[in-house]
Amino acid sequence: MAGPDSRNEPEWIERIKSGGAVPLLEPDNCPNGWASPPGDKFMIRGPDYLSTKVKIPAGEYLLKPLGFDWVRSSTKIDEVLTHRNNRVRRAILDEFPTGDKPFIWAFNIQVPSKDNLSAIAYFVTTKPAPEGSLMDQFLKGDDNFRNSRLKLIANVVQGPWIVKKAVGEQAICIIGRALSCKYCIGENFLEVDVDIGSSMMASAIVHLALGYITTLTVDLAFLIEGQTESELPEQLLGAFRFSHLNPASAQLIEPASYGSTSALQSSLSTRLWKSIGQGFSSFLHPGVQEVALTLLMLMEVLFMETAVKT
Repeated sequence: MAGPDSRNEPEWIERIKSGGAVPLLEPDNCPNGWASPPGDKFMIRGPDYLSTKVKIPAGEYLLKPLGFDWVRSSTKIDEVLTHRNNRVRRAILDEFPTGDKPFIWAFNIQVPSKDNLSAIAYFVTTKPAPEGSLMDQFLKGDDNFRNSRLKLIANVVQGPWIVKKAVGEQAICIIGRALSCKYCIGENFLEVDVDIGSSMMASAIVHLALGYITTLTVDLAFLIEGQTESELPEQLLGAFRFSHLNPASAQLIEPASYGSTSALQSSLSTRLWKSIGQGFSSFLHPGVQEVALTLLMLMEVLFMETAVKT
């Protein structure tokens, strides 16, 4: 099924959108798939936020949704756009062998599990970032600047009332303050690898939602935080929705040709969370355990960070 806003898109964009392991579906019905949620579902800082604290619906993205990958490997998956076998990079090189190429933004959410799962959202723009804009500063700045500005907004769209009540209507996180982020920048791309396993925080939300995780539909949006009047209102870079993702549907990729060479062993936090998960394995279907824990860890971090003024 074609996704939203698919009409009149260039053929190469449609090919990338529909080429992943899980299908692009309509936002209102995307089980074990992905979609582009309306920007108005997210509340962001308005033009007078610094004085009024009023937030407004986000509206349109700055970037076009390009694709989504749900992949697994024997090692942690990172720097995906540096690998020639990455399907998005390959499609861009095939379509634009010479001259200017579209600029790709990729957000790689690394799942701490024995299968080293990654949920990777891709966005694209054919226009350069305006000189001096937040996007321009983010691309040209250092990692300290990026860590202090890259914001994630999470909405639990579908799920049990008890989970929604615990997480709240909208959870917000400055990603680099809560999790380890690796920024990989090339001539025509920027990739952010977000290591969920880097957080050791514990929360009752983990225990609360373990029995409900397979029923969740979640929206994730990325933006650069506006901190001065001239940087407001904020604007979304992009957003994606995933629903009931099945670990078995993740595409297996070989580390020798695609995956990371920098993380051959699980981190301490990954081993800790996996040991916790073993205690709950009798309540979950096989293969779901690690994904459940990861999403819950993400919710926990977001929930904790939302308490901080954002």
